[in-house]
Amino acid sequence: MKLFTAVQILLAPLALGAAVTKVEKKVSYDGYRAFRISTHNDAAAVSKKIAGLDFVPFNLDTKDHMDLAVAPKDVATFEALGLETSILNKDLGADIAEEAKFAPYETTTIGTAAVPAISWFNSYHAYADHQTFLNDLQGAFPANSELISAGTSGGGRPLYGIHIWGSGGKGSKPAVYFHGTVHAREWISTMVVEYLTYQLLTQYSTNTTVKAIVDSYDFYILPIINPDGFVYTQTTNRLWRKNRLTRSGTSCVGTDMNRNWPYNWALTGGASTDPCSETYKGVAAGDTAEIRALVALTTTIRAAQGIKLFIDWHSYGQYILTPFGYSCTARPTNQARQTTLSSGLAARIALSYGTRFTYGPSCSTLYATTGSSPDYMHAVATAEFAWTIELRPSSGTSNGFVLAASSILPAAIEQWQGMLYLLPTM
Repeated sequence: MKLFTAVQILLAPLALGAAVTKVEKKVSYDGYRAFRISTHNDAAAVSKKIAGLDFVPFNLDTKDHMDLAVAPKDVATFEALGLETSILNKDLGADIAEEAKFAPYETTTIGTAAVPAISWFNSYHAYADHQTFLNDLQGAFPANSELISAGTSGGGRPLYGIHIWGSGGKGSKPAVYFHGTVHAREWISTMVVEYLTYQLLTQYSTNTTVKAIVDSYDFYILPIINPDGFVYTQTTNRLWRKNRLTRSGTSCVGTDMNRNWPYNWALTGGASTDPCSETYKGVAAGDTAEIRALVALTTTIRAAQGIKLFIDWHSYGQYILTPFGYSCTARPTNQARQTTLSSGLAARIALSYGTRFTYGPSCSTLYATTGSSPDYMHAVATAEFAWTIELRPSSGTSNGFVLAASSILPAAIEQWQGMLYLLPTM
């Protein structure tokens, strides 16, 4: 496992910036109107009707409904189609502009150490500030944490994270392993994963429950595993999903990193072979720089400690998804235990704000996915539990990926309360 110092991690984006020569025009979503279309189990018919319109698709689970943002020039044409619709967002551009009002980075003091202020979670933030956040947080607790990096992205950015341990010493306990921001536009996942990290470190010395949790596991937490895509959402296209890998023979950019893991990658039906698709799986299993690096890190953790729990944090829809994604009938041997824990987690999450999460096996509960991280983590890396959690908002009433900053803390708090149930219980 390669370690990066705080200085190395902070300087990485500066070096990258100097190498960039092409500047793309920022995509404007001003006037885009987001709709939900009731598909009544016939998404193909709806897709045929809207073909040729300028729109951005949101959801992949289109059996019951289809969420999309329609360009202003085509709103009238879309509304004239007579589809059964409801409005999710009257002006997507306005919400994106509001979301992008990043608050300044602030610190506070815990004991004698300067740490990021809790106000961090009142706003979204620029990529460089996320690096500063993690550097400062780890720097305040050097006795039981270290900065880590799995390697670098295709664009040369570090896949940075933090390793946290308790009284048993570094590397002595089974691993709890978190990934955030796999899909670039899912900003809330970054903030929630950072909130969990913040609580684990800042409460370790004062909260007996948190101390017992940290003393029981080694935590490996990577808040942004798609840094190239994440930066692109902040500079160019807020709704970009994939990484930024370019390939010969196509002008389409990016691979869906959650369809690129080397387990059941070759199966059909859970990913796309079209480089322009948002679920493009790549040319070969694990052929992206990010997944190669993460497979290597995962292999190291598994060999050294074993993996108790893996969670891949996403948005949106409010789901807790257990393996498997590649098959709607395959089940883990410990399915009964998975169901008990995911049910308990959903119940604990709901206690904070009444937020309801649906739980169950990934394929049969939501849709098929091949080459996904939870399938790989459970089947290959032998993680006892390997889940996807799809965060706020719900699939019932939502603004999709553009979630107001006022929802960051509620989304994070309810997940933290869920972890206070899950981690001591599993």
